[in-house]
Amino acid sequence: MADKHLSNDEFFARLKELFDVRREKDHGTVYLTQKRMTYDPATVGNASKPTAPSAPLTDLNPTEPLPVIIRATNGKSKEHRKEKVKLSTIVVPDALEGFYARYADTCKAGMSALKPRDRSRRKKDKQRKKNKAAAATA
Repeated sequence: MADKHLSNDEFFARLKELFDVRREKDHGTVYLTQKRMTYDPATVGNASKPTAPSAPLTDLNPTEPLPVIIRATNGKSKEHRKEKVKLSTIVVPDALEGFYARYADTCKAGMSALKPRDRSRRKKDKQRKKNKAAAATA
């Protein structure tokens, strides 16, 4: 993962590029993940000695809303590691609603070139099984 997270605007620009590259090649994968942040980034570097939590599972009931980290990658394999693209951004709780509206629009635009799955073979196999079953009972 990159040392620095992108701003939300930079993230959307790079995500659009990632979808466009996938569309140009007529195939590819874009993985999108999101997680709730459970630590304070300012204290991560100062964690010299471990401290016991005051109550077990304290992050299940946070006192204030926690930010969300959004990640995107093109999922290239180990042989093609130099081509792997990793993007991440942190969204503060106050901006989540606007972010998700823009995120949905970007994802929909990136998925517009998807082709429907060819299900004709599945239908043919189902019909064959049906015919075999009818022939066996007759």
